[in-house]
Amino acid sequence: MIIIDGSHGEGGGQVLRTSLTLAMLTGRAVQIERIRAGRPKPGLAAQHLTAVRAAAAICDATVSGDEMGSEWLRFQPGSEPQAGDYAFDVAQVREAGSAGAVSLVLQTVLLPLGLAPGASRLVLRGGTHVPWSPPFPYLSEVYLPTLKRLGLRATLELRRWGFYPAGGGEIVARIEGQASGVNSLVLTERGTLRRVWGTAVASNLPAHIPQRMANRARNVLAREGVKADLQARRVRTSGPGAGIFVLTEYEDGVLAGFAAYGRKGLPAERVAEVVCRDTLRYHRSGAPVDRHLADQLILPLAVSTGVSQFTTCRVTKHLQTNMWVAEQFVQARFEVTGRTITVIPKRTRDKQNYGVHQYLDN
Repeated sequence: MIIIDGSHGEGGGQVLRTSLTLAMLTGRAVQIERIRAGRPKPGLAAQHLTAVRAAAAICDATVSGDEMGSEWLRFQPGSEPQAGDYAFDVAQVREAGSAGAVSLVLQTVLLPLGLAPGASRLVLRGGTHVPWSPPFPYLSEVYLPTLKRLGLRATLELRRWGFYPAGGGEIVARIEGQASGVNSLVLTERGTLRRVWGTAVASNLPAHIPQRMANRARNVLAREGVKADLQARRVRTSGPGAGIFVLTEYEDGVLAGFAAYGRKGLPAERVAEVVCRDTLRYHRSGAPVDRHLADQLILPLAVSTGVSQFTTCRVTKHLQTNMWVAEQFVQARFEVTGRTITVIPKRTRDKQNYGVHQYLDN
């Protein structure tokens, strides 16, 4: 059994999610202690507990410690990940409901299902556009297209928007399973900017709010020589919410995405300035991989079929933590040179492992 210290590095929920994903892929039992010790409210929150139960359902795992607020978890896979139809609602694990991010649940199980034989359909209900997690536009326009380069194919459908704190959103993921493994990746250059686009959105709020966000963001970016096609729209959700989502595409299909959310007392223009700051900071860096995508590339590249290399705009503590967790399971080696990450998987074959595990370390 692998013992993981949940307080390591940034000490957040990613330690848990990465451990669950790799436990599913390798078939190895894991015990995670001091879960989310680096957060103001440690232990399992609704989206973390939902991710645990989703992972358990997919690989028939035996689980201990899976309850709200638990700072300890033991997870023992009982089978290889099984393709199929699944549905999980973040709100159901907490009596008062929850707008926990469905994107974090999706990222926990996407790679195991993507490598399992057979197609899967995954319905996730909860928060679809939530701070501190990838919003739906990022998943559909940045994350999944990048995974496609690696041979992992999935599509997403947004059925209902779900802002924090009301939640009530729903997405449907359709994942093509395959058993040939994950392709390696070299992504160290991005070329020239091709387009910038996005949406400013508000729900149960006046129509001028998304329009003001879009106008301000368009003007701020234009002053820096970046032309952006930003649309304003209103949507129906369970509660009020506002946000702006900006996407960029460079040569060779290099993609990045950024988001900012409104809150009471924060002017719409200020929300727009926040997303422009992050977009321009990335643009000026010259790097092809934004700091959030860098985190999310670690797992597929750690189990890929060859050596990979990518350059990110910033080596974050989150990224370093994810590399550390991956090393505990699959013995991949990560070399950091400036802002360039080289991922060297150590592949061995063990016929006693499950079929989808044959290219992973034992």
